[in-house]
Amino acid sequence: MAFAGTPAAAPGRVLVVEFDNDVNPVTQDYLIDAITKGERGNYEAVVLEMDTPGGLGSSMRAIVKAILAAEVPVIVYVAPAGSSADSAGAVIGMAADVLAMAPQTNIGSSTPVSIGGEDISRDLRRKIVNDAAAYIGELAREHGRNAEAAREMVTEARNLGAREALQENVVDVIAKDYADLFHQIGGRAVEPKGLELTVGAGAEIERIEMSGWKRILDLLIDPNIVALMLSIGLIGLVVELWNPGLVFPGTVGAISLIVGLYGLQVLPVSAAGLLLMLLAAAFFVAEAFIVSHGALSVAGAVTFVIGALMLFDPAGEAYQVSMQVAVAIAGTLALLFGFAFTKAARARQEPAAVGAHRLVGEDAQVRGAGLVFVEGELWRARTADGSPLPPSGRVRVESVQQDELELVVANEASERT
Repeated sequence: MAFAGTPAAAPGRVLVVEFDNDVNPVTQDYLIDAITKGERGNYEAVVLEMDTPGGLGSSMRAIVKAILAAEVPVIVYVAPAGSSADSAGAVIGMAADVLAMAPQTNIGSSTPVSIGGEDISRDLRRKIVNDAAAYIGELAREHGRNAEAAREMVTEARNLGAREALQENVVDVIAKDYADLFHQIGGRAVEPKGLELTVGAGAEIERIEMSGWKRILDLLIDPNIVALMLSIGLIGLVVELWNPGLVFPGTVGAISLIVGLYGLQVLPVSAAGLLLMLLAAAFFVAEAFIVSHGALSVAGAVTFVIGALMLFDPAGEAYQVSMQVAVAIAGTLALLFGFAFTKAARARQEPAAVGAHRLVGEDAQVRGAGLVFVEGELWRARTADGSPLPPSGRVRVESVQQDELELVVANEASERT
């Protein structure tokens, strides 16, 4: 698509959408909402100012469909200098009515890695690559761009700099800034929609970016954060079960678990990884109630690491729990459940440190007829042989009559004789 010699166009209003993030369900909603705002706000065009390493294929296709269905021209501008539109970003760019790049930017490397990369079978991988190549190639062809070069981004993981991309008709424009961009494209009809770009060099620009709430949601679907929240949730709930009534551990655990489950709901997960994570949780919980001298904790830690590394495998390399985070979390859980809870379980199995039976063998001070003072308490008491208690003397507790709440004592003097 050539724009040389474009006649001047009315300035108009343009919505510039800042997009410097991964392609995921959160950014998918953000971009689709922005395109909808551009349609309803009577903007002359919506510009997706892009700098992305790519992301999830499912979110990419949803964004592509929104761009193709938009009733307002959608421009993808890979900017500022140093930015890139890699992987899913390149496919989104091919769906745009105008694909522009700033100098010193690049585009490409769209080979799919969304379901396990080299670990999948050769035949299945060939089908996935062919599907992705056909998809991006058709988008390029329908927008008047070089379909074969677009396909090579998938089949050969090809990546092009801005000038090379323009020479090979992969992109439509190289523009140093928005005034330059609008000057080159204003007044032209775009393919295949046939909409006219009524923008000029002096177009009024309104910029939007992801809200704070969207950024929080984007953070919460980080696989490392998801794994951390699930582990905190497990600890909190087990501590609450171990000590009912504390409230705080259970509250924090429940909230953390819900936050972690949100990430599991949004991102594609591996069934095997999820089952391993559940098995690890079962090992840790069992350690809290069964003294295994740490064996269950070690099994839980190993299972947790393997499960965490497999959990988000379908989401591709960009959405994986790092080995360091998985080992750190597993080690912390193993120490907590294996050491702290084992100590607590042993303490529970020991005789109670308080109670009337602890008085046996203690010295007591006689405080009157049938009363002795021992361990800070006044007790009813009698001698085993029925003899009177020595006035103001000292006796030794021999036994405790629980039913009668009475101590049986012996005169210390009689014991010495």
